[in-house]
Amino acid sequence: MVATPLYSNTTLVSLLPTLAFGGTAVLMGKFDAARFLEVAQRERATHAMLVPVQYQRIMAMPEFDSFDLSSFAFKTCTSAPFSAELKADVVRRWPGVMLDIYGMTEGGGTCLLYAESHPDKLHTVGRPAPGNDVRLIDEDGNEVPPGEIGEVVGRSGIMMAGYHNRQDATEAATWVSPEGDRFIRHGDLGRFDEDGFLTLLGRSKDMIISGGFNIYPQDLESVLLQHPGVADAAVIGIPSEAWGETPYAFYVPSSECVEASELVTWSNARLGKTQRLSGAEPIEELPRSAIGKVLKRELRDRMHAESFTRGVTR
Repeated sequence: MVATPLYSNTTLVSLLPTLAFGGTAVLMGKFDAARFLEVAQRERATHAMLVPVQYQRIMAMPEFDSFDLSSFAFKTCTSAPFSAELKADVVRRWPGVMLDIYGMTEGGGTCLLYAESHPDKLHTVGRPAPGNDVRLIDEDGNEVPPGEIGEVVGRSGIMMAGYHNRQDATEAATWVSPEGDRFIRHGDLGRFDEDGFLTLLGRSKDMIISGGFNIYPQDLESVLLQHPGVADAAVIGIPSEAWGETPYAFYVPSSECVEASELVTWSNARLGKTQRLSGAEPIEELPRSAIGKVLKRELRDRMHAESFTRGVTR
């Protein structure tokens, strides 16, 4: 089943092997959760590559359990953060292997998580794939020890030579190890646990520095998504006279609509003092790219355009 854009590496890594091995590819002109289930059942689909927001919409379909998806052998996901709760739901109700893939179009390093095999690691993106070297570095380019947060850098047998006619961008995306090997900087922040599984904490450029403390939006977003009245959420940093920056949330209400002030109070009771939201705003839908990445730049532009006057709650 092909339900992502053909120009995306997300699609190509599944579509090309299907064609090379003589398989059948069923292309959807436009993704629709109900239509996906209907076609998958009719065609007895065995494989699918989807992004998290597509899994979210499919699993939320009231009729999901009425479809026969027993033909599925293998499902993959990539391109955006895939919540532990959603992975668990897919594993529980959708037959076949569930593989979460973390990597870059440019190459770098890839991590794999076989969800059924590691039910206690669903909050991670797994461990480096065979032949991939994934490390974490600090702001000075030094490797950080296990358990500490750092920027993800990766190296594999398939890496870009560089950005076309952009030597400056190529150099900025490059880290050279003490052994002299070239790695690509992923731009993500992460932490390895004692078993070598990588947990992502968001994009380094999205990190909020408030009152001298580093705040990782994904930590706050995971709390917001626990509220029954929230279907989707994203946190950005906004200017604050008192703290430099302060966290602010955009959320998509579910059928159980929740007021912004109520959500802020509920969330802040579950967050650390330095993490507390200064405000929240309902939005009909989060802006996303064609492969499901939240476009936080557009949320920042929206905040700038609206020019709200906000108070700080902490």
